Amino acid sequence: MEDKAFKPAWWLRNSHLQTLWPAVIRKRRLKPSIQLQRERIELPDGDFIDLDWMQKDAEGPLVIVLHGFEGSVNSHYAKGMLNVIHSHGWRGVFMHFRGCSGEHNRLPRGYHSGDTTDLSFIMNILHQREPNTPLAAIGYSLGGNILLKWLGETGKSNPLKAAIAVSVPFELHKAAKRIQVGFSRFYQWYFLRCLRKRLNRKFKLVPAPMNPEFLKSITSLPEFDDLFTAPLFGFRDVDDYYTSASSRQYLRFIQVPTLLVHSKDDPFMTEDVIPTPEELSPFVKMEITDAGGHVGFVTGKYPWKPVYWLEERTPRFFSEFL
Repeated sequence: MEDKAFKPAWWLRNSHLQTLWPAVIRKRRLKPSIQLQRERIELPDGDFIDLDWMQKDAEGPLVIVLHGFEGSVNSHYAKGMLNVIHSHGWRGVFMHFRGCSGEHNRLPRGYHSGDTTDLSFIMNILHQREPNTPLAAIGYSLGGNILLKWLGETGKSNPLKAAIAVSVPFELHKAAKRIQVGFSRFYQWYFLRCLRKRLNRKFKLVPAPMNPEFLKSITSLPEFDDLFTAPLFGFRDVDDYYTSASSRQYLRFIQVPTLLVHSKDDPFMTEDVIPTPEELSPFVKMEITDAGGHVGFVTGKYPWKPVYWLEERTPRFFSEFL
C-alpha cells in the first residue's frame, strides 16, 4: 500500500467539487514559475504539433505531459505538473494535440481518444534527438488513454523509462454513457460548447469535411463522435470508434513501468471501467482511491492552503526510474 495514500480534503468530499475546484479555482491562481518556449513540429501530412518546453536546451531526464479532452498548457494540471517537473531537476515538455495550442491546425482532422500516430511521431523525434536521455510521460484523461494505448501497441520497443496515466476513460462506451447522467451532464455541455466554439472558428479558415451546421443540433458527445469523429477518421460508426480507441484492451501488452491513478467516484465514468488486476501486465501498477473526482485529488486541511496530491505522488514514482 502506498505510504501516502490519498485522502480527500474534508471541504471537498463530493466528487464534483474535487473535479471542479482545481479546474476553476486553481486555474485562476496558478501560473508557471518559469517561461515556456514553444516549438512547432511539422508533421508528414502537412499539419503541425506545438510543443511547449521548459529548459529545452538543458540536459537531464525529460517528462512529456499529455492533456485531456479540449485541454491545453493552460489546463490546471498542466501548469502544476510542469512546475513539479522543474522542481525535481527534470525537464518538461507539453504536447498539444492538433488544434489545441491556441492556433487552428491546417487540416480538417484534429485528434481523437485513440489516435496514437502523432504521439508516436513526437516521441520518435525526441528519442532520436537525445538517444541517451531518459524519457517519461504522464497523460491525463484522454491523454492518458492515448498514452496507454500507445504503450500497449509498442510493447518492448517503447522508448519510455516510465509512464503515469491519470483518470483514464478505459472504456469509452461506458464513459460516454456516464457523462449523460445527473450533474455529469454539465461536463458534457461544457465539452460540446468548447467543440462548437473551436470548430466553428476553425472551419472559417479551413475547409470543413461536412456542413458545420450539424454542430448546432448535436446534444451529446456520442452524437458528435458518430456524426463527426467516426467518419472523419475512417471508423464505421461511433461504436467502432469507441471499441477501437479504448485503452483497456491494451494494458496487458505494456512493457514499461506504468502507474495508473484512478478514483472510484470519477464523475466522468462508472466504476466498472476500472480494469481488474488480471488485465494488467506485470509492468503496470494500479492505485485506486475511493474519492478524488476526475483529475482532482485535492487534499489539505484548509481551503486557502490546498494540497494537490498528484503532484506529490507523480515525482515519487518517476524518481524510481529517472
